[in-house]
Amino acid sequence: MNYPVTFIFFLKVMVLMLLGQLERMSGEAMVKDVETARQVTAKILHLIQTQGENTRDVQTTLNILYILSELLTVGEGRRVGVFVSKGGTGILFQILITASKELPPSEELMLQLHSLLAKVGPKDRKFGVKARLSGALNVTVNLMKQNLQNTKLLLPCLQVLRVYSTNSVNAISLGKNGVVEVMFKIVAPYSKKNTSLLNCSLSKLSPCLLPLPCAETNARRAVDGRHVPVLLALYLDWHRNDTRHRHMLIRKGLLVCLRNITNIKLGRKAFIEADGMRILYNSSTECLPVRTLDPLVNTSSLIMRKCFPKNRLPLPTIKSAFHYQLPHIPAAGPVAQLYSQPAEVDDVVDESDDNDETEADTENDTENEEDEKDHRTANDDIETDLNKLHPKKSPSRPFEELRVYERFFLELSEDFQVSVFSSSRSTRPIIVPTAQALSPKHVPIPSSQEVFNPTKEQHTQPSPSAPNPSPPAPLTSLELDTIHLTKDQDKKEEAHIPSPDGHATFNWGSDCGSEGADDEGGEGAVLEVPDTALLLSLHDPDLYVEMVKGTHSVPQYAEVAYPDYFGHVAPTFREPLLERVYGVQRSKIFQDIERLIHPNDILDKVVYDLDIPSCPVIEDDGESLKFNSQFESGNLRKAVQVRKYEYDLVLNSDINSNHYHQWFYFEVSGMRVGTTYRFNIINCEKSNSQFNYGMQVLMYSVQEAISGRPRWVRTGADICYYKNHFARSSIAAGGQKGKSYYTLTFSTSFSHKDDVCYFAYHYPYTYSTLKMHLSKLEDLRTPQIYLRQDVLCETLGGNSCPLLTITAMPESNSNDHICQFRNRPLIFLSARVHPGETNASWVMKGTLEFLMGTSPLAASLREAYIFKIVPMLNPDGVVNGNHRCSLSGEDLNRQWQNPNPELHPTIYHTKSLLQYLAHIQRAPLVFCDYHGHSRKKNVFMYGCSVKETEDLGYRALPKILSQIAPAFSMGSCSFVVERSKESTARVVVWREIGVQRSYTMESTLCGCDQGKYKGLQIGTRELEEMGAQFCVALLRLKRLTGLRNHQHLLDLESDIIGTCSTTYVMEEDEPSFLEAIDYSAESNDEDVEHENELGVEVHKNPDHLDQLSDSETNHRD
Repeated sequence: MNYPVTFIFFLKVMVLMLLGQLERMSGEAMVKDVETARQVTAKILHLIQTQGENTRDVQTTLNILYILSELLTVGEGRRVGVFVSKGGTGILFQILITASKELPPSEELMLQLHSLLAKVGPKDRKFGVKARLSGALNVTVNLMKQNLQNTKLLLPCLQVLRVYSTNSVNAISLGKNGVVEVMFKIVAPYSKKNTSLLNCSLSKLSPCLLPLPCAETNARRAVDGRHVPVLLALYLDWHRNDTRHRHMLIRKGLLVCLRNITNIKLGRKAFIEADGMRILYNSSTECLPVRTLDPLVNTSSLIMRKCFPKNRLPLPTIKSAFHYQLPHIPAAGPVAQLYSQPAEVDDVVDESDDNDETEADTENDTENEEDEKDHRTANDDIETDLNKLHPKKSPSRPFEELRVYERFFLELSEDFQVSVFSSSRSTRPIIVPTAQALSPKHVPIPSSQEVFNPTKEQHTQPSPSAPNPSPPAPLTSLELDTIHLTKDQDKKEEAHIPSPDGHATFNWGSDCGSEGADDEGGEGAVLEVPDTALLLSLHDPDLYVEMVKGTHSVPQYAEVAYPDYFGHVAPTFREPLLERVYGVQRSKIFQDIERLIHPNDILDKVVYDLDIPSCPVIEDDGESLKFNSQFESGNLRKAVQVRKYEYDLVLNSDINSNHYHQWFYFEVSGMRVGTTYRFNIINCEKSNSQFNYGMQVLMYSVQEAISGRPRWVRTGADICYYKNHFARSSIAAGGQKGKSYYTLTFSTSFSHKDDVCYFAYHYPYTYSTLKMHLSKLEDLRTPQIYLRQDVLCETLGGNSCPLLTITAMPESNSNDHICQFRNRPLIFLSARVHPGETNASWVMKGTLEFLMGTSPLAASLREAYIFKIVPMLNPDGVVNGNHRCSLSGEDLNRQWQNPNPELHPTIYHTKSLLQYLAHIQRAPLVFCDYHGHSRKKNVFMYGCSVKETEDLGYRALPKILSQIAPAFSMGSCSFVVERSKESTARVVVWREIGVQRSYTMESTLCGCDQGKYKGLQIGTRELEEMGAQFCVALLRLKRLTGLRNHQHLLDLESDIIGTCSTTYVMEEDEPSFLEAIDYSAESNDEDVEHENELGVEVHKNPDHLDQLSDSETNHRD
């Protein structure tokens, strides 16, 4: 380049002097004297601006820009930042506008100006606004239109446009000026020339097509201009010719343009019409073997999933297949809407299966999660009103209404002057009627207090439509010797249980023959039931059957599931978290897409359907699996065979609801040994699941049980959880349209011929199992144990809600011992308000067994406290296979503020018990509600506190648990009060009853990522251990709070301060999934808690804890 010698010499001298100053200020000096650096740079800018203003000589301006380009090239962006801060961007735009007025404008000057703007733009936050206000947008666009064949000039113009279009207002303005059409003129078929230009044009085009609120019209322009087929043809051309994969960025750019266009409904329609599904499917399949092409495969997968036509669930209605007429319909809410919905309304899909509002390419729009709210910025769900936070300890009901509950607290007035010490049985339960009967003020008191035997006291089921059921009447006694297992010629085993009228039978319902070919053709043999009583002290198959007879279900189940009859013995081997295979989600999604590409390969054969009540099991020629879920706690509504060894499964909604699909429990038979089957549960609702992070489903093999191994085991390969193409109706999605269901998919094979297997979401624990366990607990009672079982109330479905009282008998009937007995502090425990959280029942089982144990720790605990326990708050939901609700169709853990005695009797009466205790100044020391958590690992607690306004006593119990319980994680605990949780048991008991230590204890459904069980899936052994360790922690809490000098407790609490960030709503352990990403095991970036070494020895020797001094425990952190 030829520069005037005099000008060059003069300009270089001045600039070099100033640059020399900057160079001498490099390093630490630059940091210390930033202002001087800015002043030096400002002088350079002033020099350039002055020269540009004082001359119209293009060559002079070029010389200035050339030197400025050299200046801004070095310095790692620092100089560009200073240049921007001193108004350099505006100067460049001013020169650009001036130069554009020359006809024709200098090509070299425009080239140099756009090159500089491309460097400066990314560092200037207001670059887009400045460009629009100065008129530079139109200058650049017009320049491109006039130089479509000038690749040298187009490249810097495209680079600048890419920065322009990051501003949403600019994007729509550029679209109006014809940029979209210009871009498609530049994008060309495969060529080894001008690849940089093509790549830049695609990176410019894609943001212009983003469906921002003001830029959606650009995507519409691309559709109206019929550019979707052009993009597909171009992509296919580059895919076929770029055999060495040197131009992956260009191919990715074409896909990104398609992705942005298909964010609108018209774009998706155009994509389908252009055969885009087949093109991308075939090209992606060819890319799969090359790992470096994963970005292309993932983007193609996202586009195809987004454009996959939404299908309706294969159901006549999303309401439950079972109907229960409520005696009283709520005035408002989801249940009221359900009952007011006209019968002719199609609630499965909306009139429009999607809308123009995109779900964007980061499809992690998490739904309203019941257990854990979705992430809200700034924790805006935390209650900050101190007036609402401070507990109000005055119960809202008059004491006269609560006096009837005195009958549940006989231990507080018992004088033990009669021969209670020789009796090993509790008194007859006192049934408090609901509002369906008499007012609590006028309850008839039973004249006799007979022995309560749950195996003999049976009740009939009231009519669902009867608003005022009469007191339950006992059924005819059933003889156990009439129940027998037989095997007919077809090798079908049944347990025949005559009903009172002598006709109905309970049957096992599925074929289960012998194992292997050696037994074929042999004589029928009696099924050998394993003696689980030798392995399980609280399990008795015959007693379980007796309990089933007194359990009332809406479908009137007449079958007993094998696992519940045989029982479960926890395996001795470890079950590690499943390592995720790379690409498993992608491969499953591609198999789903094949359904659209090759529809003739799909069988679409219904093999099980609860919507056909007369014959849900559809007979066939033996080429399909047989399914069944018609037993207590079962949940499977429909099974559709889609391929020879693949089945779509649909779960049933909670009764009187149209959603809550998560819990499943069903039976499978008719399988082939060694064949891999794929099961897809297609109507899951939560946006994320621990199935994506190592959790497996549970399987129970009857053949294994017969062989002496009755147990649930984790099973399933290729497990993943992802959004599918089944449309979710806005009726069930809170009014939101365009939502989809999620699929849980897993594959498994079977080891035994003619086996009957069961699959479950988590270890089942039925209501009949609870009744059996409570009956067996009676047998563990010794003269030193005070145990009473009451019936708190009857549920809507006619099932009893048990209430337990456990403590130690007084040493004698002396006044001192009786006074000590009556004045023991109370602990109030509850569990299983959510039926699908079966792990809560296993934790409760561990608690109950520990409390009834003979160890010194158990004896000390009984002597320290009186335990009031409601082990199952939602029997109806458990019996009928619900996931979250009771028969009222409502989440009972959201009814504690104002429970309805008709619709929520268990909550109403449990709260009344607590209100009674508050009235007599005997509020519990600790209240804890056992729950399960579906999206976090470990066991942890939620508590209640007024931030920084009260002492930290509420943290003592979880802190103790973190020291002694291997599965417990203090780091996962949270003690804030959220507005959305103000009607839960934890918050209401804290706020209204005044219990400072009011908790929800959450147990993972998956496993642990810290401590002794790190990397393992949780089992019943660990859950029961957690229940026992909770008891041990209560004993340690008693010792700490009972000290005259509370310094030990304060020391313990002070250890927590600053070590646990629990003043905010705890987020999920794992991030929500971006569906464009293949989630391999390597990408699982879960937050890992520090391993807790404590509790290992405690678990092996619980008595060792008793030997530790308080000071030792306080310092074990």
